[in-house]
This record gives sequence, C-alpha cells and structure tokens, in this order.
Amino acid sequence: MDFQQLWEITTLPDNIPIVLLGILTPFFLWYGFREAVKNDRLIAQLEADPALAKTHHRKHQPYHPAWDKTVHVWPYLLRIEFLACLAVTAFLILWAVYFNAPLEEPADPTLTMNPAKAPWYFLGLQEMLVYFDPWIAGVILPNVIVVGLMAIPYMDTSPLGNGYYTWKQRKFAIGGFMFGYLVLWLALAFLGTFVRGPGWMIFWPGEIWDHHRVVHEVNVHLHELFGLTDTLQIAIFGGVATIGFLAAAGGATDFALRKYKPELFRKMNIVQYVHMVGFLVIMAALPVKMVLKLAFGIKYVWVTPWFNV
Repeated sequence: MDFQQLWEITTLPDNIPIVLLGILTPFFLWYGFREAVKNDRLIAQLEADPALAKTHHRKHQPYHPAWDKTVHVWPYLLRIEFLACLAVTAFLILWAVYFNAPLEEPADPTLTMNPAKAPWYFLGLQEMLVYFDPWIAGVILPNVIVVGLMAIPYMDTSPLGNGYYTWKQRKFAIGGFMFGYLVLWLALAFLGTFVRGPGWMIFWPGEIWDHHRVVHEVNVHLHELFGLTDTLQIAIFGGVATIGFLAAAGGATDFALRKYKPELFRKMNIVQYVHMVGFLVIMAALPVKMVLKLAFGIKYVWVTPWFNV
C-alpha cells in the first residue's frame, strides 16, 4: 500500500482500537519498567543495609510523615477507580458520538470483500489460519491460551512481585507474558491489519494494494522435500517430526529452566512443572511454524487423512 492508503486504513473506525493499542502499549511498558527499575534499586539498597530495611517504608517515593501508616481501600483506592471509570465512560461516549459504527453494506453473495478481514481482536486468529488447520488455529490454540491463563495462578505461586513492580525478581514471568502478549497477539493483529492486503497477501508499507496481483508461491509439505509418497510413510514421518520437535523443545526448555531458574523446579510439583513447560513449547511452536511457511514455503509438517499439522 502507499502511505495515503496506509493513512486511510489507520483512520478507519474499525482500526481505532488497534491504533490506540499501538500508542498505549509502549507507554505503559515504559511506565511499568520504570517503576520496576526503581523498586529493584530499592530492594538492592535494603538488602545491603539490614538496619535500613527494618525502618524503611518500602516505597521508592520520598516518605512524608503526614502519610497514614495504613492505607484503606476507601477512600484512597475506590476514589481513584471511580474517577477513572468516569473518564473512560466520557471517552467512550465521545468516541461513539464522533465515529460512526463500522457497519458494512448488506451481505451480497455475488460480491465478496477483498480482503475479507475479521474484527481487529480476531485478526490474530485469522493470521494463524495461514499456518495451521482451522481446528488448530480456531479451536485448539484459543482453548490452550484460555486454559493457560486460568492455570497461571496455580503454576506460579511465588509471592515475589505481589503488590509492587519488579523486573529482577520476576524476569521469567514478565518475559513469558510479554512474549505472549506482544508477539503471539499484538504483532499478529498488527500484521493482519496493516500488512495483509487483497487475497490475504503481504503488502509492505509503500506498496499499493493491487487486487489483481498474482503471486506464484509453491507451498509444499515437509514430506514432499524427502520424496515420500506412501500415505502410511507420510503419516509416520510427520508424526515423528512433530513429536520430535515437541520433545526437543520441551527438553531444551527443561534444561534452560533447571540451569537458569532452578528455584522454579524446586517450588513446583511435577504436574505444575510439566504444564508450564508444555505451555512454553506451544507458545514457541507458532513462530517456528510461521518461519517454516514464510521462509521455506512449508505448509504442513504432519499430513494424515484425518488432520494436518
């Protein structure tokens, strides 16, 4: 697309939320890490001075004697939350009044939109459909994400970081969340919004969306690179390759965790640990499959008469 077209897409009512996310996410990342660094410095200072640790108020802000020793939910927290609720409500009202609802023309079976895009919050799933079968991208992965989010409190029981921001004490947890949020969701949504054009083809900023563009891409399955033609051999080969990757990735993750985060292994039971390693491997599988598809033209690794991976 050219830059005029990029501006038109950016200002569409449908895309305002993803544009706001692109603006607010860097700000809150900066703000959160700024607070974390300040707290990390304070923690290091208190660890080096036990006498100070006994009397310090445990906040990096300067202490004021007028502060209450006990901060109650009312009015301190609820007052701030009420004001924030009023501000957000006013913003949503102005948004609804100023921008028209992003409704399209009545559905016409003889005229299909090109590109046909889902709402911005589903574009990550639509992008995953390029790399996986619908049952994986539309059913398995979303359920794994939801179950993984629900399981986090049961897998990560560390009290460190409760009530304060910290990076040094929570590198693994914050890094895992950042990868899932920034790479597996936000980046895919931006890719589907601004890079995917007609025919769901890739158009980089500066390229014009050509609805008549034809790209000759030869997608092959992994077994075709090895000249396999028998159905049983293809299924066995794909299963060995897929399960082998999962086993190798799981082993590498286990080795890295035992070496660099041994306290996780000591604090978790075997069920918690296996689930955590499994979720990490599944998270890593998506970018690996994307590289295989975009760089090497490999569509499926495991091909069977019933499903493809």
